[in-house]
Amino acid sequence: MFGSKIIIRTALVAVLVVGVAGCTATYRDHGYVPTEDEVSEIIVGVDTRASVETAIGIPGITGVLDEGGLYYVQSRVKQFAFYKPEVVEREVLAISFNQAQVVSNIERFSLADGQIVPLSRRVTSSSVLNNGFLRQLLGNLGRFTAGDFLQ
Repeated sequence: MFGSKIIIRTALVAVLVVGVAGCTATYRDHGYVPTEDEVSEIIVGVDTRASVETAIGIPGITGVLDEGGLYYVQSRVKQFAFYKPEVVEREVLAISFNQAQVVSNIERFSLADGQIVPLSRRVTSSSVLNNGFLRQLLGNLGRFTAGDFLQ
């Protein structure tokens, strides 16, 4: 009888430990930002886009235009149970170039420097708001002209 109480207590402690361990936060790391030592090898006004990419690697994000900058982004995301993931750290290394593709500026940013900017947004807005299929179909009846059919 005394032995069964020890087994039950041990089982309860084991279940409690597993339950608490299951509620810990998990962290995911995304992206890459070169170290300060690697960036110190880049000389403003001397290095070109090609020499930067050779020295510290190709970035995950580039500027919109060909002469746009290079952006190295690293994020750490915390996920706790069923809650929405939260960005707890973000570092951005921005390298700007002039018209001759020579480095003109090197800057580092973090979450402390401003607000969180989503790097990608996968939400498409819809022009169909509270309209059923028949309403959409019948709503186009008055939008035709004779010129639409003559072409």
